[in-house]
Amino acid sequence: MKKAVISALIFCLLLPLLISGQTNTVAKLSKEKAGAIDQPAGKIAFIRDKNLWAMDWNGLNQFKVVTAENASGKLSWSPDGKSIAFCRYGLADLKGPDHLGGKHKVWDIFVGYLDSAIADTPNTNWWRRLTFDLGGRYPEWVRDDSKILFTKDLNANFLNALEPNYQACFMDSVGEDFKIIRADWQNSEKHMLMPTLGPDNKYAFVLVEGVTPAGIVISSLDIKSMTKESVSEMKFISKATAPAWSPDGQWIAYILTSKDDQGLYSTGPDLKEKYLVYRPGVGQTLQTFPLSWAPDSKWLTFALGDGSIWIIDVTGNNLRMVIGPGTNEAPAWSQH
Repeated sequence: MKKAVISALIFCLLLPLLISGQTNTVAKLSKEKAGAIDQPAGKIAFIRDKNLWAMDWNGLNQFKVVTAENASGKLSWSPDGKSIAFCRYGLADLKGPDHLGGKHKVWDIFVGYLDSAIADTPNTNWWRRLTFDLGGRYPEWVRDDSKILFTKDLNANFLNALEPNYQACFMDSVGEDFKIIRADWQNSEKHMLMPTLGPDNKYAFVLVEGVTPAGIVISSLDIKSMTKESVSEMKFISKATAPAWSPDGQWIAYILTSKDDQGLYSTGPDLKEKYLVYRPGVGQTLQTFPLSWAPDSKWLTFALGDGSIWIIDVTGNNLRMVIGPGTNEAPAWSQH
């Protein structure tokens, strides 16, 4: 009798865990559906000690590209593999006449060049600035084109702005021909962060309503209004961030930030499928910089909160740490 009572108590204690485990179980992409997965190729850029670095995909031949000392955020390779777009941050410190004010970071987008870093006499103090009004973040070079998709805070250079107004924008590779995707961008209640371009004139971004990230939205570039009605008709992934559309257009990688489901996932453009790629272990966290695909759309690179950088294939196998823990962040795979 005593054993039966003990067994019943143990079962009652474990039942919530068992149920939780069942509800959070997500399948991995099958090898059959993923297709042949070859050896990785290309280079990976990353940030170390707030400077821009690059290396071979396997962590070898690491070299500094730009000595910035204030680089942070998403990186993106140019289609020709010769340069890398990155962000640098500064600090705005407002002390108003009535003693009100505050501090907040400001950002702009720059480009670093590999040929300067690997020349016979390396020069890591050479870069070009693309944005000048303190609001440019999350650059993504458009594949096979000279345009860059990015987030811009349209209120960043207004001293008395009460809140940011983050919108998805395009510019050319020299920082000109600037275009805001939304026509109703003055409505700053809905913000657009981390945009990533897909096929068929579509893009994905993190929707922030007020100050709260709601999740990832998939929209057509032709939709210029972000009304409540238009947003309700868009495809949506709740509590998700860091989206990255694969080069072949078949997959969107993202990170779920909820406590029970934290992990790296992939889905198709229709959001009908959801596959687990990587779930961090106990005591680990994922950096929530936008994810990055290998040029063949079969591999992903990401970083953990301890500064280690990893690669993994789309089926959730062949996990490999390419850089150990440190001050590393935001890895980005080259486009070829």
